[in-house]
Amino acid sequence: MPLPDALRALSNDKRLAILEWLKDPRAHFPPQVDGDLVKDGVCGVFIAEKLGISQPTASEHLRVLAQAGLIRGKRIKQWTFYKRDEPKIAEIKRALKEI
Repeated sequence: MPLPDALRALSNDKRLAILEWLKDPRAHFPPQVDGDLVKDGVCGVFIAEKLGISQPTASEHLRVLAQAGLIRGKRIKQWTFYKRDEPKIAEIKRALKEI
């Protein structure tokens, strides 16, 4: 887990909002046809809609978060569903406390 990648990912308001929403996806997103909001994650389409941005722009934000180890993507059919990677987030928090 490269800490600079995590810091870069956390330096954007939209990415921080995504992480916050994914803490409690049922409170922030409608039910999905494919995939459980908690077990499988939230479809990237719903994340783009909630942010009010295009899917390619949302995909870039999600890619940065995934590269930093903050979220994981899971393919179901033609969609990608995202959820927080809590063990990696805890690891990043520990690393920040050590600084």
